[in-house]
Amino acid sequence: MTTRRERANAIRALAMDGVEAAKSGHPGMPMGMADIAEVVWGDFLHHNPTNPHWPNRDRFVLSNGHGSMLQYALLHLTGYDLGIEDLKHFRQLGFRTAGHPEYHHTPGVETTTGPLGQGLANAVGFAIAEEVLAARFNRPGHDIVDHHTFVFVGDGCLMEGISHEVCSLAGTLKLGKLVAVYDDNGISIDGEVHDWFTDNTAERFRAYGWNVVVGDDDKPVDGHDAEAIKKAIAAATSQSEKPSLVICKTVIGFGAPNKEGKESSHGAPLGPDEVKAARERLGWKYGPFEIPEEIYVSWDAKESGAKAEKAWNDKFDAYAKAFPELAAEFKRRIAGELPSNWKESAAAYVKKLQAEGPVVASRKASQMALDAFGPLLPELIGGSADLAPSNLTIWKGSKNIATGGAEGNYIHYGVREFGMTAISNGIALHGGFIPYDATFLVFSDYARNGVRMSALIPAHAIHVYTHDSIGLGEDGPTHQPVEHLGSLRLIPNNRVWRPADAVESAVSWKKAIERAGNPSCLIFSRQNLKHNPRTEQQVADIEKGGYVLWESQEKFKAIIIATGSEVGIAVEAAQALGDQGVPVRVVSMPCTEEFDAQPVEYREGVLPSWCRARVAVEAASVDFWSKYIGLDGKAVGMTTFGASAPIDKLYEHFGITTTAVVDAVKSVIK
Repeated sequence: MTTRRERANAIRALAMDGVEAAKSGHPGMPMGMADIAEVVWGDFLHHNPTNPHWPNRDRFVLSNGHGSMLQYALLHLTGYDLGIEDLKHFRQLGFRTAGHPEYHHTPGVETTTGPLGQGLANAVGFAIAEEVLAARFNRPGHDIVDHHTFVFVGDGCLMEGISHEVCSLAGTLKLGKLVAVYDDNGISIDGEVHDWFTDNTAERFRAYGWNVVVGDDDKPVDGHDAEAIKKAIAAATSQSEKPSLVICKTVIGFGAPNKEGKESSHGAPLGPDEVKAARERLGWKYGPFEIPEEIYVSWDAKESGAKAEKAWNDKFDAYAKAFPELAAEFKRRIAGELPSNWKESAAAYVKKLQAEGPVVASRKASQMALDAFGPLLPELIGGSADLAPSNLTIWKGSKNIATGGAEGNYIHYGVREFGMTAISNGIALHGGFIPYDATFLVFSDYARNGVRMSALIPAHAIHVYTHDSIGLGEDGPTHQPVEHLGSLRLIPNNRVWRPADAVESAVSWKKAIERAGNPSCLIFSRQNLKHNPRTEQQVADIEKGGYVLWESQEKFKAIIIATGSEVGIAVEAAQALGDQGVPVRVVSMPCTEEFDAQPVEYREGVLPSWCRARVAVEAASVDFWSKYIGLDGKAVGMTTFGASAPIDKLYEHFGITTTAVVDAVKSVIK
């Protein structure tokens, strides 16, 4: 019969050994949180190692992801498909034990963590998804959505500003199935945190509206006392009125006699001598990566996990008999499949727009697309960072999740751009939803690391950014994005769409919705945009990210490439050049990444290599366009910050005009 401490020591030993073998990593946190992890995973977490994606499993997030060996040890010990060789090759190429936990890379890892605070934000997203999905699908006597989200956080997570954004919102939304366990070890890389982190964390979270669980005399729970930990977690999970924060006091590097409680155990291997001494202190008599069979048996969760999943499957079968249509819809949404009528209906809407030719701002066209697509997609859940009237992200069927009950599908995030973005990632990863979030493009700076994580994880989140250029006018340079388009385009696996009119706007939404498992950024204008005539083939080619929109009847001598609001300027310039006997081609390129992904034959057909006389037009930083225009081309756009003035004055002042494009084309032809 193994003891709790022996089970926890197995985690400590694997953490020490993995970091030591890699000569890199963070042994201190796994050693300090091992006792807490043993209780949470052994007594509370409902999961099935043989099916990591069982829909009603509890979610576990390691927000302090630098302590990844804690999660790898837990996954290995409980029976996930993560062998001892993976742990022996911690942080090595080709193995599933990366320096920080990575979704899609390691079975059982629910989200990619490492940038501190974002795992906590993802966990809030998981909890929102659980609550909204439960409201939508549960029926009396049939609670098919009923699980908790557990998240481990450290001092660093709570120092990051994103923790305030998301925990404030979680308290307001009363996310009672969210349980955060705070590892209060008082140590960060620079040393003891009392010189830079003296918050009263308990009072802070009580002010947010959280259920704060502590020990006697309002002191932290002893993070090395299994019974005290169990009592605290039980107190957190036995209520569902508020999110819970369990504050546990631990010793970082617990068991390492010369380094426990010190920053030296935080972010570096303990060293062979200290590992040996820790084994002696802990009474761990086994060699590196050696786990006795009885400890494996005591940790193994495959049988209990299979039973838990079977019990849920039986419950779902009864639900399906009582509510067959709901059950079918639930299965579709969890599988991430779009409705059977989606493709035909979306195509019909795009065709209708092309025929009608509305002249509207692309932000308005975005809202029109939501009105068209929203009724088709009950999985669509949106929100804005306190800018809904400007972003136009509320559509006719939107209902606040806080008050809309089973029909809730809209989140009022407040002014929380970073938190909103990371929450969207969590909602997407939970399953059952396609989330979108919104703010002004200039404030994508606040959200950008969350967007980067969308692409890295990856997560099927749609990030909507309006007021996309100097075209927003009088608000001036603080609100006028210049470098932001290029910055977002540089993120690998991202798709950035900047549509030229209502038709391209609808297509951008369609492509983002269909991009299962991966993110998109949709960039919309404040000002009205002209409608562009197109053939049926041109409408189809929008989906390829770049296409020939306009062309002189004679063989063209130059190509103008434009996006968004500047496509209209490009066409006007092309027509003026044609009148002067200079034939040109206009390429609308709403999504450069999508265009780059097309076969070389298609790309060559749009931008033939023989034509080096090229001009790019975009009211943004011009540097991005060099890969399309080369050394011989010119870019008409921004090289400075903007200014405060009406839109027409700004375009004239910064030289983004028909005349400027005409002159640029003539110069590159020469």
